[in-house]
Amino acid sequence: MDTTGRPNPLFRNLSAKIAAIPMIVTALVVFVGGTVWTVIYSFTSSKLLPRKLFEWTDLFNIGDWSLSVPTGIVWKSFVGLQQYERLWGTNRWIVSIENLLIYGLCSLVLSFVIGFILAALLDQKIRFENTFRTIILYPFALSFIVTGLVWQWLLNPDFGIQSVIRGMGWVGFTFDPLYNASIVIYGVLIAGLWQGTGLIMVLMLAGLRGIDQEIWKAARVDGIPAWKTYLFIVIPMMRPVFITTLVIIASGIVRIYDLIVAQTSGGPGISSEVPAKYVYDYMFQGQNLGQGFAASTMMLLAVAIVIIPWAYLEFGSRKRG
Repeated sequence: MDTTGRPNPLFRNLSAKIAAIPMIVTALVVFVGGTVWTVIYSFTSSKLLPRKLFEWTDLFNIGDWSLSVPTGIVWKSFVGLQQYERLWGTNRWIVSIENLLIYGLCSLVLSFVIGFILAALLDQKIRFENTFRTIILYPFALSFIVTGLVWQWLLNPDFGIQSVIRGMGWVGFTFDPLYNASIVIYGVLIAGLWQGTGLIMVLMLAGLRGIDQEIWKAARVDGIPAWKTYLFIVIPMMRPVFITTLVIIASGIVRIYDLIVAQTSGGPGISSEVPAKYVYDYMFQGQNLGQGFAASTMMLLAVAIVIIPWAYLEFGSRKRG
């Protein structure tokens, strides 16, 4: 009880809070602890796990049991910012960042545009709406590995789209983006849009269905064209949906890995490399944890740049309201 006689808010839903303790501890140890561990080791020259990063001192001994605490750092394991300097001086990393920017910008714009157009069409109460919605959303149920393999086959010049169209008489037709180093990232983009646009459409459709029908009636009475209603009235009202969709797309873009591996394995050469594949290759194939952790820390920073503004806009505005 507080001074006013009301129950202390700290003890409200006490059983639920107690039940949440294991999840909270797991999140702190696994996610927060793992993140801190990764950032710390990104400043080391570790090829494998460092054998000794801290100097340990026994705090007490009881029989066969002892408690040791870190009392100092073995500085020879630290290389400061050298891993980051090496990272940004590596051509493979620069190519992966360029590919991520191209893929991310195109995916962001096209997902929003295509998803919103599809949602607007379905919002017209068309016949067989459920069927069309299911067909468009179905690719999202597939894994990126399956999607990548499907589109690797479709874009194969020997028996894919190019072969089919040439068989119809257009013998000069060429469409082999996965085998052209200058446009390979756009071939990956096609597969990514095919899989992810359905989810964006569903989110947009939910936002459109949340618009009060009286707004549409008022717009029709005032003689406002449908495109102006969408552009100047509906879209501004869907701001929360757009922000949430932006975060979902952006976080997926930063983490793209399996689609690249399934379609191109980073080739031709390194022309379709992405940061997530760079991290995996250096950590598990190149056995260079320090370099891999430096790259993963940069990816973490990119995700934070997206998540923190979203959290501020989403929760800060509610608090101010």
